[in-house]
Amino acid sequence: MIKTQEGIAVGTALTAAARRLEAAGVASARLDARLLLSAACSASLEALAAEPARALRGDERLSFEALLSRRLAREPMARILGKREFWSLPFRLVPETLVPRPESETLVEAALALVAAPGEGTRILDLGTGSGCLLLAFLSEREDAEGVGVDVSEAACRLARANAAALGLSSRARFVVGDWDAALCGRFDLVLANPPYVKDAEIASLAPEVARYEPRLALAGGADGLACYRELAPAFVRCLAAQGHALIELGAGQADAVGAIMAATGLHSVARRLDLAGNERCLIISLAPPRELRGQRDEFAGEKRWRGGGLSAKRGVGARKGHHAHIRQYAVSGPRSRRPRGAFASGSGEAGRGNLEETNATIDHCSAFQVMVR
Repeated sequence: MIKTQEGIAVGTALTAAARRLEAAGVASARLDARLLLSAACSASLEALAAEPARALRGDERLSFEALLSRRLAREPMARILGKREFWSLPFRLVPETLVPRPESETLVEAALALVAAPGEGTRILDLGTGSGCLLLAFLSEREDAEGVGVDVSEAACRLARANAAALGLSSRARFVVGDWDAALCGRFDLVLANPPYVKDAEIASLAPEVARYEPRLALAGGADGLACYRELAPAFVRCLAAQGHALIELGAGQADAVGAIMAATGLHSVARRLDLAGNERCLIISLAPPRELRGQRDEFAGEKRWRGGGLSAKRGVGARKGHHAHIRQYAVSGPRSRRPRGAFASGSGEAGRGNLEETNATIDHCSAFQVMVR
């Protein structure tokens, strides 16, 4: 336990806390200790670093110990602090939403590459929106775009709406409680999805920060991890515009299986994108067969290059606000499918059916905002 007598210094408290966190198996022990003390003292990291000998007040020590106890139980820092940065934007969290992951930024980068220039009035749908991070990150980069986020969790939709307001995006983002696309009609230029894709039997073996504290509905992908992809494939057929694209997050090693699920419903794979770890993280699909890619110019986060045809892979690095993603693009001769891995508090199966906040809501091509959480 951290000493609680009067006069303990900032530096002493940090050292003791970091040692306890290391003993508990926390990899970023020193950084976590600093962030927790910063929250307990309502002081910046810089202010704490500048005064290592400052004595902590009694209330600061008690607050620090309470926060530290939660981290020692392997509660994620984002849960403890109630927020997480994604795409250089702050997002609040609630227990019903997943903590946004850096690898999910791959979908945002890929979506922006498909709409390389503003002025196209893009209509975007985010299935399994959770905190709203995918939709809102895209809207922050495309001022002419507007979008709808859908989630089976009412708490998640209310949080996403609050995040949109905090980011000044409420006029272009609406959120509806529903089971995938059940509350919608009309078609969208882009559909984002990050569905649950963990095999049910593997959830207990995940890191404690995930297994103990993430909502099970946002993790559980059925016996093979692919259940939600099977549900989403027909939803993409219903929701995509003729020349639209769906971008789906994948679990490690799932690209081929998800592609096969998509192909079985008549969808076509266009490209796969890698995350920084080299995993195939994003599958891009369309209703129409992929266009001949030879000589088709692709703009990705400001970097222009040419995509070659055939099955040879081309890798590049895109950058935006310090974010980088490796890309592998394929010219696919035949249909291939893929499906999204739900981002945050997505529901699957019967859990979310019928849970619609507005039963007569309609979303058409031009006005995607008749559906909203009241």
